[in-house]
Amino acid sequence: MADKHTLRTGRRTAAVLAAAMAATGLGAGPAMAAHARQARTTVTINVDIAYPPPPAKMLAAFTARTGIKVNYSYIQWDNLQTKIAAAAEAHTYFADVADVDWSKVGEYYTSKWFMPLNKYFNVSALKSQYPQLESFVRNGQLLGMPSDASLLVTTVNKKDFAKAGITKMPTTFAQYAADLSAVQKKGVVAHPLDIPLAAAEGLSTYWYEMTAAFGGGVLSSSYKPLFSSPSSPGYRAMEWMVNAYKSGLVPKGNLALEDYQGFGQDQAHNLTASVFSDYSGDIGTIYNVPSSSTVVGDVVYIPTPGARGTAPNLGNPDGIGIPTSAKNVAAAVTFIKWYDSAANQAAFAGADGPSKVINGFPLPANVGGLGILVKSGKVPGAAELADLVEHHSRAIFPAGAPPWYPAFSNAVYTNLHSAAAGQETVASAISAIVSQVASLGG
Repeated sequence: MADKHTLRTGRRTAAVLAAAMAATGLGAGPAMAAHARQARTTVTINVDIAYPPPPAKMLAAFTARTGIKVNYSYIQWDNLQTKIAAAAEAHTYFADVADVDWSKVGEYYTSKWFMPLNKYFNVSALKSQYPQLESFVRNGQLLGMPSDASLLVTTVNKKDFAKAGITKMPTTFAQYAADLSAVQKKGVVAHPLDIPLAAAEGLSTYWYEMTAAFGGGVLSSSYKPLFSSPSSPGYRAMEWMVNAYKSGLVPKGNLALEDYQGFGQDQAHNLTASVFSDYSGDIGTIYNVPSSSTVVGDVVYIPTPGARGTAPNLGNPDGIGIPTSAKNVAAAVTFIKWYDSAANQAAFAGADGPSKVINGFPLPANVGGLGILVKSGKVPGAAELADLVEHHSRAIFPAGAPPWYPAFSNAVYTNLHSAAAGQETVASAISAIVSQVASLGG
């Protein structure tokens, strides 16, 4: 991994940075300037994204440069999806720029809630710059621009593991489980594993990554369930997660915590020692931010342990797009290009230090931003993560997210939460999810 990083940063970084801006128009070049001139009015755009806003100074500089004021609303992911659906079904304007998550692309292609962006972005040129671009394309239509590169990864508090006498990081899931048990039994951390067990999307993606670690997938390429048998990886993964909670390996309060709540409250304050399915970038944007963390410098990325060795890292990228009800399309395009510029993407991920970080931002969406981040040297593990994004990322669903993904995920996290809470068995939870897939046409 180090050799690949050296090759990338030593001979490619400078060329990549220039090519990224020239090919995509995401930098300070003529393309963005043209859009800025087109949009330079007293217009105010509404932006609804499931991340905190960029720093106020950066937004002020954007306004000064373009004349576009940004009314930015940070809405939690699940609540934002509800808002998007309600506004679209009512044919009501709510935003000029909004979240287009990887999991929603199939649905948005069918529902036409978001406009294709092909006339504003050259999809062919973007493919070499955005490793996870295909997650946002359906039948040639670009429904959203990738706004980060995200992977499901494993993080460990190396200081806690060392206190438990663990000198070598686990490479198999069996060893990982044994190490967590050692951390607990030796009194280092009472509940060492963070699993966000609230009935929300983050619980679904955690199960997907754990299923991959157990050696399988969730849905086939024809959207058939692969987890109905007790011997299947998906079934065993859910069983393990539920048992981890009931045995006390996971904090009892996690039954009410969503993903970023758990990472920010548990892992960032040493109430847990590991997150099996964390988000790439959380070290730089959560755990190493002194104002909100007590474990600065203690948390590291490790290759995700699997059944027989390193497990795959599933892609979980976010995107941003333009709802069909948008009022200020030209200004929206200008904002998206600004947000996706290589320099800004790198800054959001920590390349310029904590002052420009967006809390919870994973990794830059484009290779230009990844190159800047790696070259900055300010985010531990950035080179390894960049290599994973560019060369080893795997999609959660081989055929892309199904158009009925929201209903599927709802069935997953509702039943998994209920099983952890003791309201149903794992067998009944699995049966309910399989039935939901059948009713959806899978």
